Amino acid sequence: MTSPSAYWNLVVHGGAGKFTREKMQPGQQDAIKAALHRALEAGSTILSGGGTSLDAVEAAVRVLEDDPHFNAGRGAALSFEGTAELDAAIMDGRNRDAGAVARVTTTRSPVGLARAVMENSRHVFLAGIGADAFSREAGVEQVDNEWFITPERRRNLAELKADNADAYDVDMKYGTVGAVALDTHGHVAAATSTGGVTGKRWGRIGDSPMIGAGTYADDRAGAISATGAGEFFIRAGAAHEICARVRLGGEDIVTAAAAVMADVTALGGSGGVIFVSPHGNGGWRFTTPGMLRGRVSSADAAEVAIFEDF
Repeated sequence: MTSPSAYWNLVVHGGAGKFTREKMQPGQQDAIKAALHRALEAGSTILSGGGTSLDAVEAAVRVLEDDPHFNAGRGAALSFEGTAELDAAIMDGRNRDAGAVARVTTTRSPVGLARAVMENSRHVFLAGIGADAFSREAGVEQVDNEWFITPERRRNLAELKADNADAYDVDMKYGTVGAVALDTHGHVAAATSTGGVTGKRWGRIGDSPMIGAGTYADDRAGAISATGAGEFFIRAGAAHEICARVRLGGEDIVTAAAAVMADVTALGGSGGVIFVSPHGNGGWRFTTPGMLRGRVSSADAAEVAIFEDF
């Protein structure tokens, strides 16, 4: 077992995309920043008390899932049929245990369900009606699908259909939420949760719940949570690729994240990642005008930001 130290680190995100001062109202900015601070507080309370990185990332993501300003849980983007279909994943860097769910419709906390899959099943990834059934059998809190749906998300879908468009969120913003953490025992963890993209069809699943694409954690390299145009992060194997460059290529995690985001861009995608290394280096890299993000550590006070500059 790793000897404990006093140092811990937590990084969270609430999505990356075309977040600009011109497009966002001051009240909206304040609400988003307040939610990011609450997520940091939830996770840092656990870490500062000697708790695990796994508990910290789940707690931080749960806060953001319950906040309608983000595309995860309540406030999730709607499918073409007008329902909320939720995806999430969580991974423990100690032993690379992982749990993931996709297209769940009645679980209040998808990240909580992902953890239940990891701890209470023999599987890693459950989807659709099977994931919903497992959620009920596991005693995870249930809500009606209507609980997730907000007027703004109904309007987003109506605009997409009126424009005969195909990718509203890709053009505008991604509100996926995530967290990565290093605890005082030297272990890392990652969690990600999302509603996907507005107007998604045919059972589309993005990178967020895919271990190695949008979520990954390995004590030998670091923890990653991604947000963006999921199809490109899947093709790049982005989260695992960052860790592989660290573990096998000897790169530091900042350099590795930049290289992988350059690859995502070359493929035609955009978005961002948050990361933390077992050595304590935590931060982000994004290729969009803004990224809803925050960080806090045992050495530094909490800070949150939306736009490219702090």
